[in-house]
Amino acid sequence: MDFTSPDVQFTYDLKNNNFFTKDSRNLINALGIQQLNTLGNTSVLDIYLSRGNVIEPHIHQNASELVYCISGSAVVSLINPFTKELLNLPITPGQVANVPQGWWHYEVAGEDNTHLLAIFDAPVPEFIGGSDLLRLTPASIFAHTYCLNEAMVKETLAPITDTVVIGPPNGCAGGKSADSKGYTGYGMVPGYYNQPAEQAYPSYYAPQYQAQAGPYAPQQRYYSIWER
Repeated sequence: MDFTSPDVQFTYDLKNNNFFTKDSRNLINALGIQQLNTLGNTSVLDIYLSRGNVIEPHIHQNASELVYCISGSAVVSLINPFTKELLNLPITPGQVANVPQGWWHYEVAGEDNTHLLAIFDAPVPEFIGGSDLLRLTPASIFAHTYCLNEAMVKETLAPITDTVVIGPPNGCAGGKSADSKGYTGYGMVPGYYNQPAEQAYPSYYAPQYQAQAGPYAPQQRYYSIWER
């Protein structure tokens, strides 16, 4: 980098580079070396979410991700590929959760006006979304590999026609909307670590996991609905 060049950049407004917008309350702005040429080996996603919205399950094959909560609350969930465990990590303002490079993960907003900052150790974070894996892999492969009913697989996955990024998609007919207070469809998040006792998480977290131990309790391990 030639720091004497007249083209050298030291500031940037992330609002000028939108990565994805679902609606006015759920969007992601991005900052990488293309926007700020002095940035070096780091990049940022500026994430805004309303209650119940999800950054879809995905991986970053070239970068680790540090998720910092600015406002609101979220649960960062990731699968440890070495222990085969689903970990659910709640964060509130001032707290972070770290996702190692290449690990399958997703984020669920716990309340409206949730603002997260995702920081990557790569100038451009690569992204493989679960929606792309599901819609581009032939239903026949899923059916044959996992001994499933191919017709049911096709029917189930048919609504996924594009990369989702922030779900549920607008107009989702598969369940109640993300704003529906009684929706329990997010049962993929059955438990979490060290949740402050005063934190009110939405009803789609199973009631038996509402934390009583406080923010400094020893970590406990919970299992997903898929584990046996």
